[in-house]
This record gives sequence, C-alpha cells and structure tokens, in this order.
Amino acid sequence: MLTAMGFATIAAVLGLLLSNRVSAVVALTAAPVAAALAAGFGPAEIGEFAATGIAGVAGTAAMFVFAILYFGVMRDAGLFDPVVRRVLRFAGHNPVTVAVATVVLAMLAHLDGAGATTFLITIPAMLPLYEALGMRRLVLAALTGLGAGIMNLVPWGGPTARAATAIGADANALWVPLIPAQLAGIAACLAIAYLLGRRERTRLAAEAPVPAPAGAGAPGGAAASAAPAPSGEGTAEDRGAALGRPRLFWFNAALTAATVAALVSAVLPPELVFMLALVVALVVNYPGLKAQTDRVNAHAEGAILMASTLLAAGVFLGVMEESGMIEGMARALTGAMPEAVGPGLPLLVGVLAVPLSLLFGPDAYYFAVLPVLTAVGETFGVPATTLAQASIVGEETVGFPISPLTGSFYLLTGLSGVSIGAHIRYLLPWAWLVSLVVLAAAVATGVVPLWAG
Repeated sequence: MLTAMGFATIAAVLGLLLSNRVSAVVALTAAPVAAALAAGFGPAEIGEFAATGIAGVAGTAAMFVFAILYFGVMRDAGLFDPVVRRVLRFAGHNPVTVAVATVVLAMLAHLDGAGATTFLITIPAMLPLYEALGMRRLVLAALTGLGAGIMNLVPWGGPTARAATAIGADANALWVPLIPAQLAGIAACLAIAYLLGRRERTRLAAEAPVPAPAGAGAPGGAAASAAPAPSGEGTAEDRGAALGRPRLFWFNAALTAATVAALVSAVLPPELVFMLALVVALVVNYPGLKAQTDRVNAHAEGAILMASTLLAAGVFLGVMEESGMIEGMARALTGAMPEAVGPGLPLLVGVLAVPLSLLFGPDAYYFAVLPVLTAVGETFGVPATTLAQASIVGEETVGFPISPLTGSFYLLTGLSGVSIGAHIRYLLPWAWLVSLVVLAAAVATGVVPLWAG
C-alpha cells in the first residue's frame, strides 16, 4: 500500500510540476498529504511527518530568504554593473563567451561542494549580463546547474560522501578512479555551453531589428542592441539612478566577498551570515527606515515565493520519508529486477542515474536504495564500490539541478526566475547527456564494467 502510494505521489507531483497546472506549493503540499490520508494515516500522524520535514528545511528556507534580499539590495546598489560592463567588453557582446563563462564560474563556485553557495554566487552575478544581452534565463539556470552538477562528484560533495558512508568505504577511494571520467564530463559541459551559446546568438540575431543603426559597430547583432548603452549606465538607469551607489562599490564588493568567505568557511550558520550581511548592506547603502523598507519590499515577493516553496518541499519530503513510502519504493524497484540483469547492474544504474534523481533525493537513494542494490549485486559478484561509483556519475550529482527532492533545486529555479517544469524539461536531456559521457569514460577506464563476472 505504502509503496503504491509513494509511486502515485511522485507521479502526481512530477506531472503537476511539469505541466505547470498548479504552483509548486500546491503540488508539493496537496499530493503527499492526500496520499498519506489515503494510506490510512491520521491527521496527527501526518502533522508530525510534515513538522519533521519542515524542521529539516527551516534553516535553509531562512537562508534563502535573506540571501535573496541581500543580493537584491546589491543589485539595486549597482554592485554587478561594472562586472556586466567589463564582461560585455571582454566577450564582445558574444552569448557564446557568456555561456561558457557561466559554466566555468559555476564549476569554480562549486569547489566547496555546496549547491546553495554555487547558485547564490553564480546566478546573481550572471543574471544582469543575461538580461543585458537578451539571453534566456532557462539557459542561465541550465548552465549553472551543469557546472555545479559535474563538480558535485568531489569527495566532500554530498552524494560521494553519502555513497561512501552507505557502503563503508573511503570517499577519496570512490572519487579518485572517477577523476578521468569527471574531466570528460567537464569537457562535455563546456561543449554544451558553447552549443547553447551559439543557439542563443543565432536566436538573438534572428530577432534583431533590421537594419541596424548606422555606426553601431559593436559586434553581436541583437545582443549589442540589448546591452547597456556605451555610457555604461544602462543597467543603473533601468533601476533608477537614485538606487545606484557607485561610491560604495568597493565596500559592497568587500562585504560580498566576506559573506561568501563566511559561507565557505562555515564560521557561522549560513542563514545568520546573510542576515548580518543584509543588515550591514541596508544600513550603509540605504540609511533610514523608509529607504530600507522600500528595498526589502522590492524583493519580498521573490523571497516569500522561495520560502513558501521550500517549506512546501519540507512537507513533501517529511511525509514521503517518515511514512515509509520512500523505503517501500526502493525495495519494490530492486525486488522487481530480473536476475538476468544482475551482472549488468552497474551499467544499468549508471544509465538511469539522472532520471532516478527525479524519484529519490540524496538521502533516500544513498541510504535506502543503494544498500538494497549492493545486496542484490553481491549475489552476482558485483562489488559495492562499483555500484557506488556507477551511482555518483549522475544520481544527485549531475542530476541534482533537476531534482525537486533537493532544497537547492528551488534556489536555482527561484533565483533564475524560471518555472520548475520548464527548467526540468530543458535541462534533463543535457544533464543526462553529460552523465552518459561520464559513464562512458568510467567504462573506458575500467571503473564501471559493462558486465560483471
């Protein structure tokens, strides 16, 4: 019963999110509660499940709220305007260069293995540039997700650490043999960025008004027409010159650098880091009650939307995990596998790793599904390390930017301003392709066998 309700709930949530029929809050709250009621749980039990889930995401939700407010204030103050102008000059208004730079920045930002930090650094820095060039936000979200996903294989990242814990192995021992495969995945991400950048350039050129103004020598066609004016004040003018704080640029840059450093070093809880940073930013840039209230209100809609979505995801995760639905799904999937598939289990796991990220979050997969898979694999002589390595080529690594079961997923879509369904549809094939490239390299280097035994 629980197993069937679990699969039905996942299908309902994914169907609602992908079809854009209802908001994420509605889908993530209504579906699991209805399923739990149908499974025979009482209101008090469901309340406990939901409370457990909400408690697990409360700190993250607080961080997201204050992070959105902080970076919104930084954008208002003009912190990113010089970055936009310099990158535009460097790239020559070229969407190809911007797309590749997005992936590289996400990879570098994800060196600490934290998805939330990566998205909080990459998207606010690149979004003004995408808007200036007229590039689609879907591309920004996809490329940021790819860059973060391929770097999530590092041993201090969540999936590899969980896999190592689940099978009692050393995280470095799992990761080191996969380094060549990860490098192949990095190359694939850069190639995809180049391709998507070319597509954006072609689209913008086709949409450009013709003929171009005489003497407009800036390269890039439509991108140039969407870029800031030569004076370099276009983005500030769009928001209103009164909001810009050019004299405080270096202070704001230092404050942001200190905020990121505090996040990476974990000297304080991330939600407190952004609370304090927001306080300093408001007091210095916009002194006075009215000015500070206006800045908070200007970004409150996005912050509340993010918080409500994340809290709803907490309800979803709490009900699914605490009710036993996730555990039942894991056992059902592995129990239904034919014996003939056993020797090819590592390859099968690797191929399906990214789609499985839509069904199982990192904890559910690595602590519930993987132990069952390793038990099945033992009967066919498949080492547990091999199954763990096959899993981390995509399950909640390259696949985590499309997984509604991870909190940072909602930060990625929220900061980018894209709908969840559109993001999953757009990124899924690219993420799956990168995962398959990583798997192919792992097979070529002998880390993942084509057939065990």
